[in-house]
Amino acid sequence: MEIKIGIQNIGREIVLESDQTADDVAALVSEALTKGTTLTLKDEKGRVVIVPGNVLGYVELGGEKPRSVGFAGL
Repeated sequence: MEIKIGIQNIGREIVLESDQTADDVAALVSEALTKGTTLTLKDEKGRVVIVPGNVLGYVELGGEKPRSVGFAGL
């Protein structure tokens, strides 16, 4: 799933692909905003993105892509 994170007063957004579900990410974002903690996400390659919750401008969650099997793309 594609995740876009906008940071306050920064013109560029953070974009990452993650295996986490939309519900999991939404819960992490909500917790970071309400408790003032950091938002920690892991992308598909194992890299970790950490953003302080108090600087989040927005978080956009893309649709989850179904996994293709075999020759589905042909």
